[in-house]
Amino acid sequence: MSALETTDSKSDCKEETGPLTHERTTFNTACIIFICTLAMIYNISAGVALSTSLPFLANDLHIDENQLQWVVSSYTLTSGCFLLLLGRIADLHGRKKVFIAGMAWFAAWSLGCGFAKNAIALDIMRGFQGIGSAAIVPAAIGILAQSFPPSRTRTMAFAIFSAGAPLGGALGNVSGSLLTQYASISWRAVFFLSTGLAVATALLAWFVVDSDVIDSEEDRRVDWLGAALVTVGLVLLTFVLGQGEVAPQQWKTSYIIALFVVSIVILALFVAWEHYVEKNMTLPPLMRLSLWTRAGGRFAVVQGIAFLTWAGFTSWLFFAVLYYESYQGLSPVNTMIRLLPMAVAGLILNVIVFLIVARVTGDIIIGIGALCTGAGCLLFAVIKPSASYWAFGFPSATLAVVGADFIFSSCSLFTAKIALPEEQSLAAGVFNTLVQFGGAAGLAVTTVLYDQIAKKETVKILGHPTALTDSAAPRDALLKGYRAAQWLNFAFLMAALGLTIIFLRGIGYVGHAKVKAASDQESQESSDDGEK
Repeated sequence: MSALETTDSKSDCKEETGPLTHERTTFNTACIIFICTLAMIYNISAGVALSTSLPFLANDLHIDENQLQWVVSSYTLTSGCFLLLLGRIADLHGRKKVFIAGMAWFAAWSLGCGFAKNAIALDIMRGFQGIGSAAIVPAAIGILAQSFPPSRTRTMAFAIFSAGAPLGGALGNVSGSLLTQYASISWRAVFFLSTGLAVATALLAWFVVDSDVIDSEEDRRVDWLGAALVTVGLVLLTFVLGQGEVAPQQWKTSYIIALFVVSIVILALFVAWEHYVEKNMTLPPLMRLSLWTRAGGRFAVVQGIAFLTWAGFTSWLFFAVLYYESYQGLSPVNTMIRLLPMAVAGLILNVIVFLIVARVTGDIIIGIGALCTGAGCLLFAVIKPSASYWAFGFPSATLAVVGADFIFSSCSLFTAKIALPEEQSLAAGVFNTLVQFGGAAGLAVTTVLYDQIAKKETVKILGHPTALTDSAAPRDALLKGYRAAQWLNFAFLMAALGLTIIFLRGIGYVGHAKVKAASDQESQESSDDGEK
């Protein structure tokens, strides 16, 4: 029996002896899945809705283009940094409580963002808004895992939850574009809409989601030192990645070098502290390091693939929007129309995932996803402005979303499959931390590359530097910067594909073929594992 099979057996056995779920009506099942999927929709749309608004927001608040990433990254940074802590709190003190509290927090700071008067205020409040997302996403995944034991229903629930990503992207693009272009308050209307929807969802969850069933862990203390170490370390590292290029002396600036070293040291201390706590203390660690060795170390590989995928996909979307609006001069609505194939393809792809995860091995699904998203980045890396949208833009938008959907769905199911019942939200927090931080880190690195290339080409063409947001900036220089960023995105996805080919062979199926009675669940799954 492989490491993956051994872990599956332990997880399934413990789940069966844990809190039992009552018989559900179809309506109740649909409501729970719908509520949890809304968490993913809000998480994605909160970032995407501003993508088509960035040029307008930059003009309104006087933000340089190379600083625009912080409007996006401040949100993804905090939503990634707090996932572990809030996922752990959800496991210990109740996923429904954390979900509702997270929605309320998300709504409050969305409202504040709508009244922001300058870039600093917006970036700070976007960061606080991200903490709400960090609460609702792992709590939602934990609710799904607790509500639906391993079965076809769970596979369907996770597939629909994952479909919230493209749906959130579509709704974010549509609402962001329409509100920015037609609402009298422009991009601010996006945040006011998010406020109302989040409040409504919190109220609906109060009545629909099951009461919390706390998993049987006697010690519910929180590893606050571990939480502080990992949060501060990730915040500092992402700050350095984002500010290194725009600091007074760029990467040679003393505080950039100092903060980079400090962030690495703090993250190393976090790992050492978690190891010490797990081996020598009664205090439950924030994150058991043994989690990374499960399934023969494939858990760690899956997290790395998710990190690389979102590093490439997030940056692809960011620079695709800038290409359409800053380079081609399109309106937000026209940009939204060019990105709509992502939403349509994403919804179709999640239906495909639901149908094939119990029939096609996980390495094949993940590999196809990485290959297709890489191809989408490659098309933008070689894009010809004179060519038709159908030659580059359409296939790129269609292909880029394949990895986001295939990999998120498959890896979410894999993570839930090997995680124990009392750590479902924590495991989800680990996975989503890598996803969110991958997006923030990828965006920071590609922005640095874009800035370097565009400035270099500007000097070559004009003979002197100029602001990249200035109308005098050569369009050819901007185009070469966009292409360079997309080449780096392509490299991220090829690295993810390489990890898949080398380490995930034999991973088996990540989905469940059919609903099984509780009495024969473990024996049937053991038989299935043997066949794999």
